[in-house]
Amino acid sequence: MSEPLEKMRLDKWLWAARFFKTRPLAAEAISGGKVHLNGQRCKPGKEVKIGNRIEISKGPYDWNIEVLVLPKQRRPASEAAEFYQEDEESHAKRQALTAQIRTEMAAMPRPATQKPNKRDRRMIHRFKQQEN
Repeated sequence: MSEPLEKMRLDKWLWAARFFKTRPLAAEAISGGKVHLNGQRCKPGKEVKIGNRIEISKGPYDWNIEVLVLPKQRRPASEAAEFYQEDEESHAKRQALTAQIRTEMAAMPRPATQKPNKRDRRMIHRFKQQEN
C-alpha cells in the first residue's frame, strides 16, 4: 500500500475509497448534500483527516464511517475497504435493507423479455382453459 498522507480532498478520498466511480460523481454528491463531514455539509475541496466521521447517502443506502487511511492513489476494492471503519449500526441497517430489497425483487413478477414461443403459448392456452 502507498504511504499515507496527512490530509486529502473529500471528493478524492471518496473516489479512492471506491464509494463513487469518478471524482466528478463524488463532487456532485457532496455538493448535493448527500455527504456530510463530521455532521456538517461541506464542499468537495474540504480537507479530510484521519479520524474524521463521514455520512454518505447513496440511493437507498447510508454509511456512517470513520476515516482510517488517506491513500496517495486509488487502490483495489479489497484494499480500499481498509481506508475506513463503518459503524456496526450502519452496517446492520444496510444489510437489512439489502435483504429486504432482494426479497421484494424476488416477489415481483418479471416482464417477459420476448414474445412467447410455441411451447409457452400452449401452456398459456392450457392455463386459460383450466380457469373456465
